[in-house]
Amino acid sequence: MHASFQTRCILLCSILVIGLSVLSGRLIQIQLVDRHHYADNSKKTFHRIEKLPATRGTIVDCREEPLAKSIPVVSVFVDKNHLMDPKLASYGLACQEASEEPKWNELNPEIQRRRIHGLRGEILARDPAETIVRKYITYAVGVLARPLGMRHDELREKIESSKGKWVAIAKDFPEDTADSLREVMNKNWIQGFEFQNSIKRWYPVPNRATHLIGFTGEVEETDEQGKPEIRVVGRFGVESSMEAYLAGRDGWREHKRDAHGLIVPGNSASLLPPRAGLNVQLTIDMGLQSIIEEELDACLAEYESGCGAVILMNPNNGEILAMASRPHFDLNLKEDVAKNGFNFAIQAIYEPGSTFKVVATSGVLNEGLATPFTSVFCHNGFFTEGNIQIPDHHPYGNLTLEGVLVKSSNIGAYKFARILGPKRFFDYTNRMGFGKKTGVLLSGESAGIAKNTDNSVDYSRAAYGYALNVTPLQMACAYSVIGGNGNLLKPKIIKALVANDGTMVETFASEVVGRVLKPENARKMRVALQKVTEPGGTATLAAVPGYKTAGKTGTAKRHNPNGRGYLSNSYTVSFVGMLPAQNPAFVCIVVIDDPQTDKVTRYGGTIAAPAFKKIATRAAAYMHLPPTEPITPALAKAAVL
Repeated sequence: MHASFQTRCILLCSILVIGLSVLSGRLIQIQLVDRHHYADNSKKTFHRIEKLPATRGTIVDCREEPLAKSIPVVSVFVDKNHLMDPKLASYGLACQEASEEPKWNELNPEIQRRRIHGLRGEILARDPAETIVRKYITYAVGVLARPLGMRHDELREKIESSKGKWVAIAKDFPEDTADSLREVMNKNWIQGFEFQNSIKRWYPVPNRATHLIGFTGEVEETDEQGKPEIRVVGRFGVESSMEAYLAGRDGWREHKRDAHGLIVPGNSASLLPPRAGLNVQLTIDMGLQSIIEEELDACLAEYESGCGAVILMNPNNGEILAMASRPHFDLNLKEDVAKNGFNFAIQAIYEPGSTFKVVATSGVLNEGLATPFTSVFCHNGFFTEGNIQIPDHHPYGNLTLEGVLVKSSNIGAYKFARILGPKRFFDYTNRMGFGKKTGVLLSGESAGIAKNTDNSVDYSRAAYGYALNVTPLQMACAYSVIGGNGNLLKPKIIKALVANDGTMVETFASEVVGRVLKPENARKMRVALQKVTEPGGTATLAAVPGYKTAGKTGTAKRHNPNGRGYLSNSYTVSFVGMLPAQNPAFVCIVVIDDPQTDKVTRYGGTIAAPAFKKIATRAAAYMHLPPTEPITPALAKAAVL
């Protein structure tokens, strides 16, 4: 007996030791080996991270007029994990039953809370889980449908039809509306609905500078809990090119839940405030922007065209004062963006025609191969040499360099290009910024095509603006070389980055790309271009009363996009001018594509030049430029007409 008892004791102790060892091993595994796994699961159950979106920086013009602002908005999501949890749903049903009791509203909040907790226990003991969830959804829909601006059946359908755990049921609520909705949920003990803060972009003047300002888009991402999050990013224009500065840095707030699943306030360490994006100040002036857009629209309507661009640029520092393209769109509505989002000013490439004649003429001046009064023979309207054939619109004999620009002789332009030689001609073409992107801080810029093909016919045609392609911005930059001191400047659209407290974070200085002309030769070109707008020149309709005006017309046949050659009776007309002629405050290019009018002959001098005159007259008054010439009664009458 004694031996048998001893054996049983040993066996029992062995079982206890083995059992406790297994439990100890499991405890060690949980506490040390698998602790991160269980901690993560616990965190997912009892913690929620709410994103606090950074306020996107404001875009303003040079006078700090807002062009793009951010508005805080809130979206409402259904969290099905909590909506379908009977333990949480029972709180809402308990509140519903308690609120129907007599004199409920006379009870103080603490007594009401205890009563709800008591009824909750009864509901959990009384009803099956499926019944609790079904009743709760009906209750929540009845309470929230009206504040959400939805019908009962519409809200219920959104909740029940979605297969995901997170369901977006309402977007872009103003913050005050969301706060009211939160109060309704808290008052009625409704769980399973969460709020997501985000930012909506709003444009105060949505039909101005649309291609320049650009717009934002939404990117939907999923967090570690499977919840969709919306992030606003720049898609076009300055909104895209300055995304890194405008975006800022998002913050977060941690929410905790108690053992019952109810949200409790987080501690002070559970918050990372967002950092707002920087404000971007542009060089454009919305006063000038309105002028060019109004006149561009009027010109397109009068001469029956749907496409065109105007750029106003300061030739002394490269600042773009205004830029407009057509067709365009509403920045807030974003309708027809795919069709009208093409930025003609920086993306359209066209054969410029006679506005390109400044390359050959300024090149020979700068190389000392000619003076403004050097004369060439223009063959009375038609030049032929081997494969080269060059026509003029009118028969001219001998013309000086100035005369070639004044009369816009194709033959004369080629004669000066030939004096310069192909290598130097294309070198000046490149130095004036053609055939490469200008580097302006806008998305989608075209480089154009301007290269030496070693073909004599291409070379002859390039001299007067064919066999190459340019953008309106490149042409504005090239004329700014002449309007300034001979340097090619990088066009500047961003003036400064500014913090929300007004601190200037960074200013953008003017950038010289390279020296093209000596200052005295740039001045000689301005004198020659001034004569283009005087009686006898092709741009008399560009002359502005009270000011010496300089510029050049351009008329080019439109290339057939579906084949070789050119379209019949279809033109791109343009004018590039500056004012005042000898000390320009601005260079302005007007490009009108394919005008269909039969009111006038379709030339740069008859369509684009008058548009320049109207723009320059209004711009000079807006900029308070002092007149350089007396206004005679005849000029005053012409200005009114």
